[in-house]
Amino acid sequence: MTVGVKMQQTIASAEGVAANLKQFALETQDQQAKQMFNQLAQTVDSCVTTLQSRLNYIQQQEPQYRQQ
Repeated sequence: MTVGVKMQQTIASAEGVAANLKQFALETQDQQAKQMFNQLAQTVDSCVTTLQSRLNYIQQQEPQYRQQ
């Protein structure tokens, strides 16, 4: 498994975590918990953006990491 594939899997997992956090925020009535879930989702979204940028860089610099 290449670094590129592992990065793609990590990004997909992180996107799933962010989606779960957003769903928790929608389902709770507790405003403090809602705010916490939304903040955590934003943090994970920021991580996804950073990881995606890194993946793009890897794919540009190292063609062998491009998924076939």
